[in-house]
Amino acid sequence: MDAEEVLAHRFEENRTHLSAVAYRMLGSISESEDAVQEGWLRFSRAETSEVQNLRGWLTTVVGRVCLDMLRSRTARREDSLEVHVPDPIVRDVDGTDPEHEAVLGDSVGLALLVVLDTLTPAERLAFVLHDMFALSFDEIAPIADRTPAATRQLASRARRRVQGSGPAPETDPTRQREVVAAFMTASRGGRFDDLLALLDPDIVLRADRGIDGSDVLRGARAVGEQALTFSRFAPFARLALVNGSPGVVTAPGGRTFSVMAFTVAGGKIVRIDILADPVRLQRLGISPGDA
Repeated sequence: MDAEEVLAHRFEENRTHLSAVAYRMLGSISESEDAVQEGWLRFSRAETSEVQNLRGWLTTVVGRVCLDMLRSRTARREDSLEVHVPDPIVRDVDGTDPEHEAVLGDSVGLALLVVLDTLTPAERLAFVLHDMFALSFDEIAPIADRTPAATRQLASRARRRVQGSGPAPETDPTRQREVVAAFMTASRGGRFDDLLALLDPDIVLRADRGIDGSDVLRGARAVGEQALTFSRFAPFARLALVNGSPGVVTAPGGRTFSVMAFTVAGGKIVRIDILADPVRLQRLGISPGDA
């Protein structure tokens, strides 16, 4: 192999890891791809023959790119009160997708990505790189332009925000799937009491419909009533894995209408995040076949 092929090979060995970092930092599949590509460009122009820990070096490079992207995101997302649901990763509930599995790693739910969206860029950087990828604060500090002690404080604030965002999700995938399947059955049958039994009294539902608006509903009754309102779509709903956890893809007429991510805790649904933005769903290429 010539020198350029060697560089490309070394980078490709770390691409999946870097994609995982970028996805957690940005919550956007397309932006994550852009960040990794920018990481490649910077790597290809740099002198790295003396770098002993290439993965760590590349992680800091992509982390810096992501930090810049977070800081420069449009005012619409940063200042608007509209709901924003991050890009979901969807696959068949019984299938495997090695690329998506690797990007998700130990799984990062949409609900967590929503919480990460509320952090400052520097807080998100510190939390993601330290708590999710085990970089030291000495390594992260130069990226954030902070001292290691200040970077530790950033991660600590972010951790408190994450831990205070709600009850710990159910970790048993079988139990999660049972609860989501029961929700689908109750919705299809128009059984309001059964829906209420599945919903936590303090459940929060967030729906991102893009330019068509957004909703935030709180409380089991309000969410149950909304589910019945959309029960006409229930026959077109199929179980899928959404960011590694049981969710629902609804596709009337073969066209994806929504992706629903559920957070289950204590046997109850405590949160539902819905992406129903037709423009983003089309761009993401989520089809009924994914479910």
